[in-house]
Amino acid sequence: MHRNELIRFLDNELQVSRFRDYCPNGLQVEGKPVIRRVITGVTACQALIDAAIAQKADAVIVHHGYFWRGEDMRITGQKYKRISALIQHRINLFAYHLPLDAHPEFGNNSQLGKLLGLKPDGNFGDENLGWTGSWDSEKIPDTGAVVKLLKEKLRRDPLVIGDLAKSPGKVAWCTGAAHSYLEQAIQAGADTYISGEISEPIVHIARESGVTYIAAGHHATERYGVMALGNLLQEKFGLECEFIDIDNPV
Repeated sequence: MHRNELIRFLDNELQVSRFRDYCPNGLQVEGKPVIRRVITGVTACQALIDAAIAQKADAVIVHHGYFWRGEDMRITGQKYKRISALIQHRINLFAYHLPLDAHPEFGNNSQLGKLLGLKPDGNFGDENLGWTGSWDSEKIPDTGAVVKLLKEKLRRDPLVIGDLAKSPGKVAWCTGAAHSYLEQAIQAGADTYISGEISEPIVHIARESGVTYIAAGHHATERYGVMALGNLLQEKFGLECEFIDIDNPV
């Protein structure tokens, strides 16, 4: 598959042009013009790049790429090592941030909801990134059952602010560093809010509002969008796609 064809497909499928993001979405580092083997991952860290080199990949597709708003623009230090490794091995780097959070089918929030068996019923927040829904109360009767489910599916212990005996009720979720969405989730009627991270002041807002807050891990909640995107490329275009999980405790 030619690189330009892949750019057109991904940019169109993920509706890149409609997002005001903190980084450029799409092709960030140019490599080989023909792409056959793709490595997907959450973040374009050195370990993922090294794995892509070992696998002789033509492209890497991630959720967290480079060139974030407000960062030092100079290509020095670790940024130089990463980018020079990509260029030396002619590996294309594609990154999709908010577009991959928001996609109704392949997005991080859609995929997390499916993984956890939530029945979606709406959206909230900027760009409608956050989702709302619920569980069958017989299957997931309380927050303790939610914690057990998250540990099973995400393979890590979540941080819970709230009562484990409380019913989850209406659930809102937004993957990654979405702690700032708590008040919008409350306005959407949430009894429980699941995100990747939590900040110090948000703990107090959760306690005072009575909404159960569950921080299930930034990395852990954002594995599934880019994984689904790789599966789509494999099925639709016959590309060899492999997800490589470089674990992160945050």
